[in-house]
Amino acid sequence: MKNDEGEVVDLYIPRKCAWTNKLITAKDHASVQINVGHLDSEGLYNGAFTTYAFSGAVRQRGEGDSALDLLWRKKQADA
Repeated sequence: MKNDEGEVVDLYIPRKCAWTNKLITAKDHASVQINVGHLDSEGLYNGAFTTYAFSGAVRQRGEGDSALDLLWRKKQADA
């Protein structure tokens, strides 16, 4: 929820799994959030990053690595 000034005032903002698009509950202690840094043409970090969150169920099935790889490749193709 946002107030009149446009600031987020919720105490808890749930995350969604980037791979399954399901909500990550507060009790999912196996979930991770990964920031992937962006590089410029010379291969130096430019301060920007993309955030991906994965649920514990995705990690338990061993799909975390392939999910991150496919999501990153899709973002690169769209850009």
